Amino acid sequence: MNTQYKWLLPLLIFGFLACDSDDDTPETENQVPITSGSADFSTFVALGNSLTAGFTDNALFIAGQENSMPNILAQQFALAGGGEFKQPLMNDNIGGLLLGGNQIQGPRLYFYSDPDPAPPSLSGPTPLGVTPPTDLEPEKPTTEVTSTLSGSFNNMGIPGAKSFHLLAPGYGSIPGVAMGTANPYFARIASGGTATVLGDAMAQNPTFFSLWIGNNDVLGYALSGGDGTDPITDIGMFTDAYNGLIATLTSGSAKGVAFNIPDVTSIAHFTTVPHNPVPLDAATAAAVNAAYANYNAGIVGAFAFLVGNGAITQENADLEIAKRTITFSEGEGNAVVIFDENLTNLTGINMQLVSIRQATAEDLLVLPASSFIGTLADPNNPLSVNGVALPLEDKWVLTPEEQQEIATATEQFNGVINAAVQGAGLAFVNANELLDQVSAGGLQFDEFLIQGNLVFGGLFSLDGVHPTARGYAFLANKAAEAINTTYGSNLPMVKAADYPTFYSAMLQ
Repeated sequence: MNTQYKWLLPLLIFGFLACDSDDDTPETENQVPITSGSADFSTFVALGNSLTAGFTDNALFIAGQENSMPNILAQQFALAGGGEFKQPLMNDNIGGLLLGGNQIQGPRLYFYSDPDPAPPSLSGPTPLGVTPPTDLEPEKPTTEVTSTLSGSFNNMGIPGAKSFHLLAPGYGSIPGVAMGTANPYFARIASGGTATVLGDAMAQNPTFFSLWIGNNDVLGYALSGGDGTDPITDIGMFTDAYNGLIATLTSGSAKGVAFNIPDVTSIAHFTTVPHNPVPLDAATAAAVNAAYANYNAGIVGAFAFLVGNGAITQENADLEIAKRTITFSEGEGNAVVIFDENLTNLTGINMQLVSIRQATAEDLLVLPASSFIGTLADPNNPLSVNGVALPLEDKWVLTPEEQQEIATATEQFNGVINAAVQGAGLAFVNANELLDQVSAGGLQFDEFLIQGNLVFGGLFSLDGVHPTARGYAFLANKAAEAINTTYGSNLPMVKAADYPTFYSAMLQ
């Protein structure tokens, strides 16, 4: 397996093994019995996306599934009459998927820990965490989508699912996976080619459910840098889908717990890569500035033309000239160059004056940009540096305007969720507020402070999107607290130290 985010790799030297748990407090003879209150946990079904499935480190694998939020919650439910909780386990701890023997989802991310794994045929050490030598066979996925699983599963978290996907017939069609119209994770477990996730969940007659859906309705747009390839779900479609889910899930008097949508722009995937990561020596900075000199002069001339024709005020022209003037200096801290479709289109004046500028602290770069910035578009041209000589495309950056689109949609979707949850009298976890608190400094989880920075914070796994095992345990406790408050149960909390913040590369 190869980690994709090479800039992260030196962090390995610090290690991230979970602390050993303190000895359990001795049981007393007068323990209070665990009860379900007015809830019935006998048949618990969890619906959602990757956050429900137990996705972590950019993959789904057995250990992650065993530490999924609903599975942790089900273990607590078992103390109060809860029944068996079956999950559609992957084949291994490698992660990833095959379709007809061809890899369609990659393996999990991990830190490559051996500082010198090179065999005698290779000279020199391999840096910590860098891709292993090519003559060492990398691990490959073994979970084949077409090897379907029979029976029903309590964990119906489908990675990649949006709100309306849970009600879509054929979302688990194996032929549809190859055509891009179906989901490979649901195809493994669907009861039939025209089945729906909701229908397969309801076939189990759940007495209690969890629902965490809607994240992907905005996250897909964010992960693609707002480039339009994965648009935000229409509010009308989201409203119909979510209300339909709640109405169906509660139609048999089942009780449940629901989560709202966090501010996805606050997750580590968007807050880790700085806008100004480029170091340059004096000669390179001078060469790059010389290359942009004609562009900068052209911008000034184009806006002078627009001002002269009354198309823009001088004040606004000066503001945009300052924003679009590209300049580099010797040393660290140079901002990358990006495309920005919100700039004034000047190509009608001069075709070479494309809409580019240098990024600011208000721009958010996606996590994979860390391994792209500074690479060469043309290996034979040392001047073709991505993010410097060649601007970053829209998919690598969320501009402030795109962030506002996400914020508006998230607020609208959460309004729908809040109304539906309150109307049904369900337990509720305000994931949006929790992430805000994590971003503002952190939240205490036993002896640990849960923070939002990548890996070190304890909440986010190596992909910067999905929680660590400890993060899922934290969320399970928040769900248990909400259930106890709403239904009068007294579910106990799990301990932070029992859940790791990363999985070893040696995990089999």
